[in-house]
Order: sequence, then structure tokens, then C-alpha cells
Amino acid sequence: MRSVSIHEAKTHLSSIIGDVEHLGETVIICRHGQAVAELTPIPRGNRLSIDPMLKNIQIKDDLTKPTVGEWENA
Repeated sequence: MRSVSIHEAKTHLSSIIGDVEHLGETVIICRHGQAVAELTPIPRGNRLSIDPMLKNIQIKDDLTKPTVGEWENA
């Protein structure tokens, strides 16, 4: 984690965001030595991986049985 002044952040914003994005670095922006903001990378998941919460789902009914009358009055 590194700290930069507001002036440095304004001057080098594009490269600072590049560091946050590509290096996963967190950057603290300071005014007069006091932290006022934090730039952190947004976590990116693997969209092809299976969510671990899915293993907790249990289906206790037969999803292949006909739905007689259920949708007729909908």
C-alpha cells in the first residue's frame, strides 16, 4: 500500500489507476498528510468457475414431473 498527495494523484491519475488495476496495489490519497481516500482494485472472479454456494442447494422435488393445472390460471 502506498500513499500519494492529492497533487500527485491529480498529476499521475492514469498511471496510479494502472497500478491499482494491474498490480492489485491499494493507494491512499492524502491531504496535508491525512488520508482522505483509498483506491482499491475491484475483485474480479473467474466467471467460468462454479460458485461454492451452489453445493448447498438441495432440490427436494422431481423437476421433471408435469405441472398439471399450475399455469392454467396464471
